[in-house]
Amino acid sequence: MLQEDDETLRELLNNHVIFTSLEKAIDFCRSNSLWPVSFGLACCAIEMMASGGARYDISRFGYEVFRPSPRHADVMIVAGTVTEKMAPLLKRLYEQMPEPKYVMAMGSCAISGGPFADSYSVIRGVDQIVPVDVVIPGCPPRPEALIEGFLKLKAKLRNPEIAKVRKND
Repeated sequence: MLQEDDETLRELLNNHVIFTSLEKAIDFCRSNSLWPVSFGLACCAIEMMASGGARYDISRFGYEVFRPSPRHADVMIVAGTVTEKMAPLLKRLYEQMPEPKYVMAMGSCAISGGPFADSYSVIRGVDQIVPVDVVIPGCPPRPEALIEGFLKLKAKLRNPEIAKVRKND
């Protein structure tokens, strides 16, 4: 009986049948088609735009569709300095995004306020407004760093135990 089951399994595998759960298949699809909404506020936004160019070409990873509307995006890239005046708008755009939604803080200004952290009008980190899933350090971070941040988010999405653990939720 056991040998018959092994033969049946080998036959199915030879015919390219894959066994998985529905959740793992959805996580795989979700991690390979992230649509970012661009929220460029400073010099980091120029590096974010450069990552979509021919030299770095983030479209080969499936992240090419920068959405102009938050209702069609699932990743928000906050690139640059967030001020007190901009914080409510950032929060509103985040709330308009459909679930599941993820946030990437790009650059030292988005992560901690950067060199402007002592200013009266600068937020000391976007994580005080919305939960951040991936931080991309640098001032400004290179396009390669943004690609690495996307790959870290992809790895996080493929592991549902890690993806469910979020700060400030």
